[in-house]
Amino acid sequence: MPAIAVIGAQWGDEGKGRVVDLLAEKAHMVVRFSGGNNAGHTVINQHGEFRLHLVPAGIFRPQATCIIGNGVVIDPAVLFEEIEELQKSGVDTQRLFISDRAHLIMPYHILLDGLEEDSKGSKAIGTTRRGVGPAFVDKIARLGIRTGDLLDKEAFRQRLAFVLERKNAILTKIYGIQPLSLKEIHESYCNYGERMAPYIQQTEFLVREALEVDKLVLLEGAQGSLLDPDFGTYPYVTSSSPLAGGACLGLGITPMQIRHIIGVFKAYTTRVGSGPMPTEMDKETAHVIREKAREYGATTGRPRRCGWFDSTVGRLSVLVNGFTSVALTRMDVLDILPSIKVCTSYRLEGKTLQQPPSNSSTLGKCEPLYEELPGWQSPTGHIRRFRDLPLEARRYVRKIEELLGCQVDLITVGPKRNEMISVRSFL
Repeated sequence: MPAIAVIGAQWGDEGKGRVVDLLAEKAHMVVRFSGGNNAGHTVINQHGEFRLHLVPAGIFRPQATCIIGNGVVIDPAVLFEEIEELQKSGVDTQRLFISDRAHLIMPYHILLDGLEEDSKGSKAIGTTRRGVGPAFVDKIARLGIRTGDLLDKEAFRQRLAFVLERKNAILTKIYGIQPLSLKEIHESYCNYGERMAPYIQQTEFLVREALEVDKLVLLEGAQGSLLDPDFGTYPYVTSSSPLAGGACLGLGITPMQIRHIIGVFKAYTTRVGSGPMPTEMDKETAHVIREKAREYGATTGRPRRCGWFDSTVGRLSVLVNGFTSVALTRMDVLDILPSIKVCTSYRLEGKTLQQPPSNSSTLGKCEPLYEELPGWQSPTGHIRRFRDLPLEARRYVRKIEELLGCQVDLITVGPKRNEMISVRSFL
């Protein structure tokens, strides 16, 4: 069976980890292909509640091999915190492998991330300050250090010395802070290398072998499509591509090997950090939604901005990913509302737009045009069949399908594994 990609369709935090954990029941392999520990996937199951930042959400399924692909940047300290937490909860991590081509987040990346954000003042992007962006900058600038480099300590020292000389020049001459120690970083990361060695593999061959023998491989995305560096709300975007196409580069597979692309949409919209968000709710409604749904970032704890479902940017996600299916999450959060707005298009300078403008400043000037639907005001968390949903809830789902031009096949009505509705099977 070719691969199935699970892709965030909005600005992230759509519940991808929840969907991956659910679908991984039938998967042979779950592979993460982009981002770093700036992403947070919350999973609730019999082991407890977990916030995963690097380890794929399939780790809780005993038959699933989990892979961190070459398209991910890794902070070793965060990785081992996750591994230790999982092991303490009785989760087997021996099925975890890491690409030898994955780049490392180094101490200077974290320092520079914070310093650069601070220097921008009110123009700051709103990064997680985890060093992810600077690590991807170094990857493209050919100054990166990869996990496989840690396996040769002397070669790693020479590489680190070359890079650190340049980073210390920036830290001391531009930001006026003390230089970092080559000896300390080398020793620290050599220790990480010894711990990582059992996990490091040429993972592109592991994925290819699974696909060649018709195993189900889930491709786990991070962040959301509207944060893509090319098609997102630039410059308020992430540093690697969260699109379905990014899976090919981040794992070493071909586009022909992806059979299904599942777009994960929240039943409303949220966003963390700066950037335009046309359907942002009034403060009172946003507060109600935020508190009911615990809309706080899994990585930073920052409160998420809340908005109505935006089909205008949603159609762009469908376009650039080629979704074959939609998973609609957190429907139950809307149970309390007497009426629900859906953005159908934008108005800009007297014109109606069916697709969002590519310029963020222009997007910020767009007026959302809404269709208001009646709410259902009854609990849905116990419902397991689509036909048992309240009529108004079914109409809401059908309206989203109509506006996106894509069928909703999975609906979640709570955070637990069984709190979901399978509308159509695609596995």
